[in-house]
Amino acid sequence: MKEKLYTIPVNDAFDADCECPLCAMKKSLETNAIEFTMGPSYMEDDIRGETSKLGFCDKHLGLLYKHQNRLGLSLILKSHMDKTVKDIEKLSKTSGKIPTASFFKKKGEGNEVTSYIEQIKCSCYICNKVEDTFDRYIATIFHLYHIEEAFRKKMKECKGFCTEHYGVLYGSAPKYLSGEECNSFLNEINKLYIDNIKRVSEDLEWFINKFDYRYADEPWKNAKDALPRGMQKTNSIL
Repeated sequence: MKEKLYTIPVNDAFDADCECPLCAMKKSLETNAIEFTMGPSYMEDDIRGETSKLGFCDKHLGLLYKHQNRLGLSLILKSHMDKTVKDIEKLSKTSGKIPTASFFKKKGEGNEVTSYIEQIKCSCYICNKVEDTFDRYIATIFHLYHIEEAFRKKMKECKGFCTEHYGVLYGSAPKYLSGEECNSFLNEINKLYIDNIKRVSEDLEWFINKFDYRYADEPWKNAKDALPRGMQKTNSIL
């Protein structure tokens, strides 16, 4: 059942007219995670416990704020702040004397308080929630490629991938595929990535040309939205 559930968003993303199906999948997961976090779930003890422990990265905190549930976000942030202060108070009392610099260790290195702060600075409840399901989507892509001719055809006809997600697929292929099938997959995504990066690059070139008075009366062709499409190809920005 789970396998079938995961194939639906993967197939939907590859059916969509977009520059990177994996970006589309990740964006959908991110939107769902924001909705879930700002919905009734934030009142549940287990969810509040996770958000209090992990907090949020800058990007996702900004998206949570834009959701407009200011009361919900205030409650979540207060719980996170209360836990952070409690943990730091405990660590600062038990970590002993302030570490000093030595020939082999920088000042502050090994301090439990700074280690804790580095840990929460790199953690995010939304990122974790998104990445957990996204990893399953990646596995599903390879599963469908292995068993379905229709999906292989669909992949060949897509508009390629952003650089980041091309790298994800390229690096993951040996984990899920082997032998000639793996080589075929790599050759296909190489062609998809390179051909479509060149396509968008050519659109960007024409977009640039349109700022030259000599091209003022020329048609835009496919260049009007070349810049946002280029941003997606290079930096996964939808």
